[in-house]
Amino acid sequence: MYFVISAGGTAGHINPALAVADELRRRGHDILFVGTPDHIESRLAAQAGFEFESFAVSGFDKAHPLTLLTSGAKLLKATRAARRLFAARRPDAVVTFGAYVSIPVGRAAFEMNIPLVIHEQNSVPGMANAYLAKHATAIALTYPESAEGLDGACDPVVLGNPVRASFEACSRHEARKALGMPDDALVLLVMGGSLGAQHVNTAICAMKDRLLAIEGLHVIQSTGQGDYERVLGQLALSADEEGRWHVSSYIDSMNEVLAASDLVVSRAGASSLAEIMTVGVPAVLIPYPHARGDHQTINAQSCVAAGAARLVSDADVETTAFSDLLIELLGDEGCRDTMAQACKKLSGSDARMRLADLVEQCARGNDGE
Repeated sequence: MYFVISAGGTAGHINPALAVADELRRRGHDILFVGTPDHIESRLAAQAGFEFESFAVSGFDKAHPLTLLTSGAKLLKATRAARRLFAARRPDAVVTFGAYVSIPVGRAAFEMNIPLVIHEQNSVPGMANAYLAKHATAIALTYPESAEGLDGACDPVVLGNPVRASFEACSRHEARKALGMPDDALVLLVMGGSLGAQHVNTAICAMKDRLLAIEGLHVIQSTGQGDYERVLGQLALSADEEGRWHVSSYIDSMNEVLAASDLVVSRAGASSLAEIMTVGVPAVLIPYPHARGDHQTINAQSCVAAGAARLVSDADVETTAFSDLLIELLGDEGCRDTMAQACKKLSGSDARMRLADLVEQCARGNDGE
């Protein structure tokens, strides 16, 4: 069978899409990945070996009404392009994972009576999925709470958030060897999502002296593309310090980096949480305060309730409430071990297989099988 998978904008949408695309390809199906030309999905899809098609779309700013006109025009143009693509390629089903690019792709699918499967990663649905749910053949959720925000054409099913198989296969020893880190190092990972988190970066940089005073500690800091140069300037690392503090704008081998880590500081996007829980890394979560419906705080609550994570509000990230907690957890191996065990209870490692099953079922149903 032939499937179109669409996601874009941030790794939170793209990585679950790639996980399902991997699984469907493993089962012998052909995949076309659809995204935007100017975001990271074009690079990530190519790295994963998928054929890629792009449509130019953009969001709108309520404070600037003219952007609604330009955004709408792009969506209509992209919908027409998607219809032409589907007429030529005849996909058996279309699977969307949110972001603006999913709107024209999903709309073309339901207008042409092609089965449409949508997946919502977060606890509060995004605008694209809220719109497409009204026309979807099947709706898959990570969190049951998401159903409250969807007026769907069918009853949603809770399957979890798909994670790529590589996150289950990498051992701590192999990861540290690949990254060139000692087996006995204490490793702190700091990440703010694919777009970065300037507030978190600033707070971590301010802790530089306290963190480097911990014997054997290595810090891996993913800054996001837009904050990379500023972070390097704030840190002003010496040559010796660069051997223990590793800064990058984006981490491609997240499976290895998570497997190598003893503790992670992260925003609470659903895809990041799914990867962290699958690998089993204790976490300090700092929800992005401007997320739609404060969904990152809701995302994080299940991890905190299970004992797998601690929660710090964005407002407190530059206070001692955050810095003291981080130093405390880095010094308490027993606590970290307990949190790591709790992570495993939340692992959704079968989500990609269950969602792939659902996609196949929808495609076969359309064939009348």
